[in-house]
Amino acid sequence: MSHIESLFVTPIYRAALSERGKPIDTAELEASCWSISEDDEAGQQWCEDNDYPGYTSYASLDDLPWRFPIFKDLAKVLNKHVAAFVKDLAFDTGDKKIKLDSLWINILPNGGLHTSHIHPHSVISGTTYVSMPKGTSAIKFEDPRTAMMMAAPTRKTDAPRDLRSFIYFEPDVGDILLWESWLRHEVPMNMAEEERISVSFNYSWG
Repeated sequence: MSHIESLFVTPIYRAALSERGKPIDTAELEASCWSISEDDEAGQQWCEDNDYPGYTSYASLDDLPWRFPIFKDLAKVLNKHVAAFVKDLAFDTGDKKIKLDSLWINILPNGGLHTSHIHPHSVISGTTYVSMPKGTSAIKFEDPRTAMMMAAPTRKTDAPRDLRSFIYFEPDVGDILLWESWLRHEVPMNMAEEERISVSFNYSWG
């Protein structure tokens, strides 16, 4: 009898932040994101110079957990989720640790988008969602084998989820998504009138 086995899976971790560690007040987190964005002149300038839609603290602030208690609490909760994901991935980390490397705010306005990218120099990347207005963008993940499929036909529109070339996740406020940093992803254009707010992060090994 024939048998098909799925190999080399691409895991995505999804959970509510509240499932592990101290509950995070998302209203306080959102207020902090807005406050930081308004005061971060260097970040505002970087966004303007680089035609970056909305606001990100990625290029300007690398110490949010030190500056703001809510981000310190958030980092502790993220550590617990990442530890669970690392265990599921069966990584042999030896005597080194997978630890938080960077954490930044994203505020995406109407019409803004984040083009397809990966996170080099990291092991685990992820995002937690602070404000997701109705009609805002999902996050889109790309099958990492796409570049090697060459002459293969495209998938049918009703193909099983695990065979599709692109997968969309529509997270809720307070959710966390984790993935291995080599996985290409993007945020399509925000069609909502209100801003889409998230906090993204990278974990490195060393």
